[in-house]
Amino acid sequence: MRSPLSALNAVIAISAGIIVLLGYFIPGLEFLRLTILAWASIAAGFALLVGVINLLSVHWGKFKSGQPGRVYSLVLVLSFLAAAILTGLSGPTGPWSVWFLNYIQIPVEASLLALLVVTLTITAIRLVRRRFDFFTALFLGAALVALAGAAPLYWIGDIRLLSSLREWLTQVPATAGMRGILIGVGLGAVATGLRVLMGADRPYGG
Repeated sequence: MRSPLSALNAVIAISAGIIVLLGYFIPGLEFLRLTILAWASIAAGFALLVGVINLLSVHWGKFKSGQPGRVYSLVLVLSFLAAAILTGLSGPTGPWSVWFLNYIQIPVEASLLALLVVTLTITAIRLVRRRFDFFTALFLGAALVALAGAAPLYWIGDIRLLSSLREWLTQVPATAGMRGILIGVGLGAVATGLRVLMGADRPYGG
């Protein structure tokens, strides 16, 4: 037997979803749709705030208890406080915020992308060693063309053909694959939304 509170949660969630869905087709429900979406935005903002507070409390507790990796927890807490203070004092586009972005955030992201390139290279080498077939060769060929077409290979001379081939790979096959993935994600989101509206899935705690 489900509790009355769980049934009430299900009724509220399903009703809100149906009103938002019908608001796109029925002009009279547009105001309700926008109101529910505004409430959802406010709730999402509070959820983000609670998540940030929970993250800071967990890492601060980890640092105080002396658990392994407590130095990284301290760095996370201090970095968050520094970013929040600088953004609050100078604004999101102020000089301190821009300095923090240009000299800390962007170098960290560039380092992570460099590590990603190294990891993908090691993975490709392991893939060639374990299984070398047509699809592996196709993957390696496309990766080499994409990298060589973007690199300034002055010692080769005229690389317009290589650049054109790279542009075709990134705009035609890669774009087609990306759109296929996005269509799959969209269909999955629609299926999940329908299951929530029908009460089959209850991620809201019902």
